[in-house]
Amino acid sequence: MSKPTGEAFPADPESPNMCISTAAKVISSADALWIGAGAGMGVDSGLPDFRGDHGFWEAYPPLQRVGLTFYDMANPRSFRDDPARAWGFYGHRLQLYRDTRPHPGFRTLHSWCHQLGKRSFVFTSNVDGHFQAAGFSELEIFECHGTIHQLQCSDACQAVTWSCDNMQIEIEMKTLRAVSPLPRCPSCHAIARPNILMFQDGEWLSHRARQQLDRYEQWLVDLAGTSLAVIEIGAGTAVPTVRMEAERLAALPGATLIRINPRDCESRDGILAIEQRASDALHHLDRSVQQLANGAR
Repeated sequence: MSKPTGEAFPADPESPNMCISTAAKVISSADALWIGAGAGMGVDSGLPDFRGDHGFWEAYPPLQRVGLTFYDMANPRSFRDDPARAWGFYGHRLQLYRDTRPHPGFRTLHSWCHQLGKRSFVFTSNVDGHFQAAGFSELEIFECHGTIHQLQCSDACQAVTWSCDNMQIEIEMKTLRAVSPLPRCPSCHAIARPNILMFQDGEWLSHRARQQLDRYEQWLVDLAGTSLAVIEIGAGTAVPTVRMEAERLAALPGATLIRINPRDCESRDGILAIEQRASDALHHLDRSVQQLANGAR
């Protein structure tokens, strides 16, 4: 197949319709799709936006009352200093992720990968498990910051994680504190914690993510000589892991970066910038992708 991707697009932003049309052509003609998703992907499903203390406290008023920030809670020391509070926060997040249905954009991406026969891989900093819930295989996902759906020992006594699918945490919402028996390590009986990479986290057990990374790196090796659509969605600059990887891949021969974000969506050479929410942009892109597919029949 010819490799139309990797073109140098002008820095001046195109009209929204033109940009959607160009991006749809890149997606349709590419041999493979790289899907990079940050927090903005989940926000459109109704998940809270933790950008800045204001957004965090709007989602969790009990923590504002005691002056605790996202940085304070997303820190392994919270499970040592106040495990009931830590599990109040993470237990609430776990149930929220379970109860929230991934928005239709997830199914759109899945259809591009599988119905159009594209080789694909998901690279996400989100810990919610929504790509798996939308039908993506565990074998085609790299969760670079871990997952809330696996637990580990807070003391990292062994390199073992386990599922929390059957776990329920009772929470007193007025104080956001867990009131049920807290989960514990089956080996040493220390408090368990989610297998999520937190701030200043020397105890995170990375072996599960390492296995995902190995599969991801092999996928990249197998892509040699093919065209790649790099689709970056809702990945900002505050935690730039996904954005940095997208820009690294965009420098490969035959790769084109499509950046979807209502904020921090600068347009420059080599980037197709779509300044829209994830669900809106994917809906508009899919209409153009389907039109191209129908026209090719």
